[in-house]
Amino acid sequence: MNIAKFEESMYKLVVETSTKLPKDVRRAVKAAKEQENAGTRAAMSLATITNNIAMADEQVSPICQDTGLPTFKIKTPVGVNQIELKAAIKNAIVQATKDGKLRPNAVDSLTGKNSGDNLGDGLPVVKFEQWEKDYIDVKLILKGGGCENKNIQYSLPCELEGLGRAGRDLDGIRKCLMHSVYQAQGQGCSAGFIGVGIGGDRSSGYDLAKEQLFRPVEDVNPNEDLRKLEEYVMENANKLGIGTMGFGGEATLLGCKIGVMHRIPASFYVSVAYNCWAFRRMGVSVHPETGDIIEWAYQDGEFIDFAAANEAEKETAAARTEDDVISLQSPITEEQIRSLKVGDVVEINGLMYTGRDAIHKYLMDNDTPVDLNGQVIYHCGPVMLKDEDGKWHVKAAGPTTSIREEPYQGDIMKKFGIRAVIGKGGMGPKTLAALEEHGGVYLNAIGGAAQYYADCIKSVEGVDLTQFGIPEAMWHLRVEGFRAVVTMDSHGNSLHADVDKSSLEKLAQFKEPVFK
Repeated sequence: MNIAKFEESMYKLVVETSTKLPKDVRRAVKAAKEQENAGTRAAMSLATITNNIAMADEQVSPICQDTGLPTFKIKTPVGVNQIELKAAIKNAIVQATKDGKLRPNAVDSLTGKNSGDNLGDGLPVVKFEQWEKDYIDVKLILKGGGCENKNIQYSLPCELEGLGRAGRDLDGIRKCLMHSVYQAQGQGCSAGFIGVGIGGDRSSGYDLAKEQLFRPVEDVNPNEDLRKLEEYVMENANKLGIGTMGFGGEATLLGCKIGVMHRIPASFYVSVAYNCWAFRRMGVSVHPETGDIIEWAYQDGEFIDFAAANEAEKETAAARTEDDVISLQSPITEEQIRSLKVGDVVEINGLMYTGRDAIHKYLMDNDTPVDLNGQVIYHCGPVMLKDEDGKWHVKAAGPTTSIREEPYQGDIMKKFGIRAVIGKGGMGPKTLAALEEHGGVYLNAIGGAAQYYADCIKSVEGVDLTQFGIPEAMWHLRVEGFRAVVTMDSHGNSLHADVDKSSLEKLAQFKEPVFK
């Protein structure tokens, strides 16, 4: 084996997976866009998503700033040195991180220290299997934290909100899958895909679920019962009205793939792996001696060039007049904030500051390194690169899931006078109450649109609290035309709570048995 050439092939696989959506996923996104009603917030979101895909194509930059936890599934002929392959993969991961194709995501679970190169205990995840074919098959998935956190596992029988009892049968499984889409709402960057594992134990069930995500979106399950179940879920999950980003709409689920394995009598698990619209998985066949890529996976069917498609839509997009968009210059006054209502589209200009999990925890007990009065906090862990002159550049900068900051957000806004928070997926009742009391808003940016928002960032003015690592540091970003939607206002209104309530009511319509 030419291990240097194999390492080069793995680097190419990592870059392709991070920066370019596969053909089948592109077709699914295109179908969702065509399905959505024009002029809605969901339609605007899908337009931003397709624009982002095109920008990532052109710039060979990460589609989403959260490049996830790299997971490799590898099948090798007997006799191939798997130790050498794993070492080469680690080298490729380190290089891709240096080049800004991956965000440094490996954090020590006890100390919180980021390794900076995506290596750590158990990372990247590399799983080997031997087979009798004469080539090496490598599959890679980059699954971000927002959608990973919406994975869910059911132990049957159980009681499900809106659906009642789910028993140990096909209909009980059906209820679990419908509930899994409901509970994700927009927090996993819908419209999404689900991989499902029926049976096994808690660990093997999740492994089987994630394995289903490697299936082509348009394939047909050879198991007749599972084929019918997949089709049922695809048809009816899209009736829940959750929509893209959880804004409400027609497209909620883009794919459902189900696998099954044996179990022990006492346990019956249904494991669901939820994946966002930025479905980054790719595969290659590699020559076992030369290390060269023989063939790329997921190449069947039409390639959707969103750059060409978006060009044709520019005139339509331009039809949105300036009167439709509210411009805000930071720092923002309470009076300006109180004038906003759910559904308003705003554009932020001026400075904003990133803050994620580590920053929020820190600010509960410490002072802020900058004056945040009237300012905007952006829930974002960007991909950053430093040039030869020591200047930082933003390579990808989409929003992270905000609900993780629910224990802190309201207190921090009141403590430091923060007026607006940008993120995705919405926040809960504690934050909503603080917005009303203090005079603040929650702005939902489009999850996964890391190139679209990086383009809005005109300069990096500074950085604080770098001890938490690049994703968790407080970056000072000067932005122009940073567009987001008001989904929680200072009058006690929450689009997220409304969509959750209405989708739960729709979920209850699927309570009666379907599969006998």
